[in-house]
Amino acid sequence: MMDHTLVLSSWMLPQRVVLWQEAVTLWYLGKVDVLEEYDDLVASPSLVIAVPAVVRLRRHVAGIRRGVKFSRANVFSRDGYACQYCGLKKPRSELSFDHVLPRTAGGRTGWENIVTACRPCNLKKRNRTPEQAGMHLLRPPARPTALPIEPMSFGGREIPREWRDYCATSSAA
Repeated sequence: MMDHTLVLSSWMLPQRVVLWQEAVTLWYLGKVDVLEEYDDLVASPSLVIAVPAVVRLRRHVAGIRRGVKFSRANVFSRDGYACQYCGLKKPRSELSFDHVLPRTAGGRTGWENIVTACRPCNLKKRNRTPEQAGMHLLRPPARPTALPIEPMSFGGREIPREWRDYCATSSAA
């Protein structure tokens, strides 16, 4: 049995992944429609149902817009998975983020001071500013107003067969 359920927005776009137990609760409360099921069944004393694989929210949930959340993944997305010093595109596993102004010099961890760097460039720059290291940024770091929409990632694992019609996947990934 799969442990997770894909939750789609009311517009059929992947929104999040939840444990199947949460998906059953959402279905029982009338908040979602089940679109795909796994072969496994779960039972209570009065009910037997198939484990939901994909559910769709019945109503649009308007979130409070607070801008783009700062995270490692969002920094990589903002920078197009390219080192901001040498310009090479790399997979996530070969990238790190770099404090333009090092923390030891008062640099903060935030949108305006963090860039994507490949490991060789990050090692070359070390605990210095780009100027001190004889390097230059291709683009200065800035807080984004939005990020590009990317195919959904499932932690490096294969996307379950039941989800494939609902997730944008890339053959290059």
